[in-house]
Amino acid sequence: MKLLTRTMHKFFPAQMTVSAHCDGPCGVYDPASARIAAEAALSMTKKILALDPNDRSHAAANTLARFISIKEEQAQLAKTDLLVLWTDYFKPPHLEQYPDLHDTFWKAAKLCSAVKVEVSLEKAEELMKAINKIHSIFWATKGREVPYYTAS
Repeated sequence: MKLLTRTMHKFFPAQMTVSAHCDGPCGVYDPASARIAAEAALSMTKKILALDPNDRSHAAANTLARFISIKEEQAQLAKTDLLVLWTDYFKPPHLEQYPDLHDTFWKAAKLCSAVKVEVSLEKAEELMKAINKIHSIFWATKGREVPYYTAS
């Protein structure tokens, strides 16, 4: 394998040295994906709370099961998106600029877990607020003002 690598470098030498601020190329990170997933979890929470608790039909049980499944899946997706953003995009200079950055992400991740295991409108709305804060911090680090909006 070393011979192959040396041969490749001999015939195709690197033209420049590259470096990256992030683990992936700039432009792949955006808190919008976490917002979309959290908003879906919020929507499912609202739908679960709106169901008739006295309806014991199979159709109602199926609907409840589907709403719960979607809520948990989307809350986990939001958590994954936030954790990737936290661990891959944000670097020490950002922490100097935003000293509460770790606490903000940690609390947001904990809210994702709470939204998964509970049926709490309060927790789902808190998660949306936390993601809004992360959105503001993220875009400020890029020197841009990007409006935060939701579908509902």
